[in-house]
Amino acid sequence: MTQSPIAPQDPTPHSLHSWLTPTARPGTWPRPPSALVAARLDEPPGDAQVCVAGLVLVRQRPGTAKGVIFVTLEDETGTCNVVVWAKVYERFRRAVIAGRMLRVTGRVQRDCGVVHVVAERIEDISHMLDHLLEPGFRPDGVRAADQP
Repeated sequence: MTQSPIAPQDPTPHSLHSWLTPTARPGTWPRPPSALVAARLDEPPGDAQVCVAGLVLVRQRPGTAKGVIFVTLEDETGTCNVVVWAKVYERFRRAVIAGRMLRVTGRVQRDCGVVHVVAERIEDISHMLDHLLEPGFRPDGVRAADQP
């Protein structure tokens, strides 16, 4: 089975559009385009290419992991575990180190009930956080997990 071609304006394969969240309406929480929300990561089959996005909660680089970096992203529906291999890290080093909000394209990996996205492409989309400061921004009722 061959991969769907990726259009220049859309870095996500066309076969994934049934899983994707539409771009947010103006004045609502800034939603990265063509990104699958964390709550729906159980839907794509194993090894499917997906695109996820969220705020960077944690970056871990254990000494025993042979250069692998683990990144935890959070969106409005939950968290997503991202595995960044050394070669991918070298290509997207600046985004991995400095990004406050990332969009990651990669393959779904399942092991013992845990879902990971193995990164192939990482994009720093921290600029989207600036939309929160716009005068017309109104929160859409989404709250942090620790708020009632």
